Amino acid sequence: MRSLVATLTLIGLVLLSSSFLQITMAGSSFCDSKCAVRCSKAGLQDRCLKYCGICCEECQCVPSGTFGHKDECPCYRDKKNSKGQSKCP
Repeated sequence: MRSLVATLTLIGLVLLSSSFLQITMAGSSFCDSKCAVRCSKAGLQDRCLKYCGICCEECQCVPSGTFGHKDECPCYRDKKNSKGQSKCP
């Protein structure tokens, strides 16, 4: 009986972790490529890529170009930090 419970628990954990991995990987290549373009001329690229990635994952879009054009993605444009400034680069 113990081995059956342990086996079922292990199978459940494997299935759960594989679904999380697929969800994480699903949007990352899209966001990585879009944010690489968006942040290509940023002075602080690490910070730009971090916040762009967060915004992209939440909004599923990134404005074109390296600056401006935020009207193309209202969700991205309207995200604010705790100080009321734009969260997304």
